[in-house]
Amino acid sequence: MIVGTGSGCGKTTMTMGLLKALLESGLTVSSFKCGPDYIDPMFHSEIIGTKSRNLDLYLCGSSTVRYLLEKGAEGTDIAVIEGVMGMYDGMGFHDDEFSANHISRETETPQLLVVNVRGKSVSLLAELSGYLHFKENRIRGVLLNHCSAAMYPAYKAMIEEALPLRVCGFLPPVREAEIGSRHLGLITAEEVEDLKNKIEALGRVAADTLDLSAVREIAQAAPELETEEIVLAPAAEKPVRIGVAKDKAFCFYYEDNFRLLSALGAELVFFSPLADSCLPADICGLILGGGYPEEYLSQLAENRKMQEAIRGAVQSGMPVYAECGGFMYLGETIEKERKIYPMAAAVPGNFHMTGHLVRFGYKELTANRDNLMCKAGEKIRCHEFHYSDTDHYGDGFTAEKRGKTWQTIVAGDTVFAGYPHLHLWSNIRFAENFVRKCSAFGGGTWK
Repeated sequence: MIVGTGSGCGKTTMTMGLLKALLESGLTVSSFKCGPDYIDPMFHSEIIGTKSRNLDLYLCGSSTVRYLLEKGAEGTDIAVIEGVMGMYDGMGFHDDEFSANHISRETETPQLLVVNVRGKSVSLLAELSGYLHFKENRIRGVLLNHCSAAMYPAYKAMIEEALPLRVCGFLPPVREAEIGSRHLGLITAEEVEDLKNKIEALGRVAADTLDLSAVREIAQAAPELETEEIVLAPAAEKPVRIGVAKDKAFCFYYEDNFRLLSALGAELVFFSPLADSCLPADICGLILGGGYPEEYLSQLAENRKMQEAIRGAVQSGMPVYAECGGFMYLGETIEKERKIYPMAAAVPGNFHMTGHLVRFGYKELTANRDNLMCKAGEKIRCHEFHYSDTDHYGDGFTAEKRGKTWQTIVAGDTVFAGYPHLHLWSNIRFAENFVRKCSAFGGGTWK
């Protein structure tokens, strides 16, 4: 696990460089990201050529996280897990529960700590000593960010003489590999111009500056994972075609959600609300994930044929599951910079962009009534991360966070649409019910 001293210390850049260098060394590599992050796994996936996964203890629990890690790493030589925020930063301010360090403990994964050495000499030892001795951890090595080749031997000798840590390499600034950012973190992999060359440049540097032998030795010391098998039974007698909105505007998806739905009988068919004029043929369900619809409002508003197709499908009773950006698109309008853009008007609600996070963080949902995904009283954990607000949250579920409650999600027999992002492994029954109801709908061609 690649952990850091805090957000911005260089975890993602270091992870990307390490993944590329390991891959170029001839190893088969799997990758994971701690917590509810959609963007970093996109970059991992671009490098390793297969899908990166998320590991989230709050959403899924320890036994499921261990299972997903084992299954995701199956058939590869090494699994690399990128941490989140600072290694001890979790859900609150009292302990490290649900942090990257917590996941490391639960999965018995050794850690390499990324530290930015810029502007530090002996003070670096105090920082490293603090992280090493603060709480139970599995820190076995250090990776130095913003370090020059000339200074690396001095840092390495100083650290290894003073602390029981192995220095496993460094990265200098790699200007030609820099990636921009926006309010939810990095811009997405699909939006980065010349991404392949940026990755190649970073990989070349990492191959020269990271000690891959040391990394492999530390990884090989990890014990075998002991997991409980999760048996999945198909929720439909034959494959169920479900349309999934996937393009630059709608790209926030957990890979394990797709794998779960597929195991339950879904045949996922991807389409673009930006570029396509009609829905895929013979689908019997819709999924509209989160993303950045606010960055493509003109294109989405101008594609009236797609909006009409989606509105018609929803009005016909086709099951639809929409999260965050997908929820915004299903609504009536989105306002940004005092301009109002018409959306699909398939569910009530007008949205507007804000300059701050709204209802941010983890929470638990309890169904107020029977709906598309579950029965009244059933629960699922979720996460929200959005810079927009609405005049119609819905009242299908009660959300609870640290004792506070509020109403959320437009939920009925055929619609589940709201800001919360779900990890369906948190409550597999939600995925089973969705596939089952899509199968019962029976499909059709929508134009």
